Amino acid sequence: MAYNSNYGGNQSYGGGQNYGQQNAYGGAQYTSYGAQGGADGGGFLGGSQGGSQGGGGGKAYGKDTLRPCTILQVLSASQPHPDADFSLDDVEITQITFVGQIRNISQQTTNMTYKLDDGTGSIEVKQWIDSDAPKYDEHGDPVRSGKPELKVGEWARCWGRLKAFNNRRHVGAHVIRPVQDKNEINYHLLEATFAHLYFTRGPPEQFATAGGAENAAYGQQAQQQQNGYSNGGGEAQRSLPPQLSSLARRIVQCLKTTPQNNEGLHMQQIAAATGMGVAEVMKGGDELLQQSLIFTTVDDNTWALLEM
Repeated sequence: MAYNSNYGGNQSYGGGQNYGQQNAYGGAQYTSYGAQGGADGGGFLGGSQGGSQGGGGGKAYGKDTLRPCTILQVLSASQPHPDADFSLDDVEITQITFVGQIRNISQQTTNMTYKLDDGTGSIEVKQWIDSDAPKYDEHGDPVRSGKPELKVGEWARCWGRLKAFNNRRHVGAHVIRPVQDKNEINYHLLEATFAHLYFTRGPPEQFATAGGAENAAYGQQAQQQQNGYSNGGGEAQRSLPPQLSSLARRIVQCLKTTPQNNEGLHMQQIAAATGMGVAEVMKGGDELLQQSLIFTTVDDNTWALLEM
């Protein structure tokens, strides 16, 4: 069973990539990355990724999966050997997506380097600069890329591939854009948690049958407790636990039937009404207090029945 995720319907986040239809984390479906070259293609020209899998030993980029994760998960992902794919929760990861606050921006000759921090860790994200893109228009003015501007201190979402160079990890970004709605941060953290639990504990459907009987029993108990607030006079009273002693039950019955004000009854009044000794009333009262069936009012020896 595949773990599917949808990022905003049919929204496209630049560079020809559409992450809104075929994202899957379980391997049954695959995400189509329509990289059109330049910066958004991560340094690849259009079609070069698919062509690289033709030779022996080449990686099957046509079957990439997209995994939401935190930066701590990215840093802790395992890699058996330098040429192997990274693994997270014993599942190979190719494309990843995460959010982070931009701590630093550094412009290099061939790439833009962003340092992102999501509270669990920090990592560098490199996005290649399209050297073939025109830098000036016909009037000699700088060409604007049309992409949203990334600023230090703001949050951004990144899609890319985890890489390692000289034992130092970074992410080669296909797309990086500002987070417009801060709810996206919480949404992503929840989705990363869900994906982690999916791969470590299995899909949630498997717990439906196992937990069905337990949930049904709990619901039946709750319904019985809700319906058990009645006595002969029709007043709402909580049903008593089966293990309650006879002394405690006599006190409860006395508090139910004896006329009283909102202050309840003193234990001397209960003893007189029930014919019990004061010591027996105190013992039964302590039991009821521990069970949260009665509560003290004007003093420690005056009790009222807790009605819910």
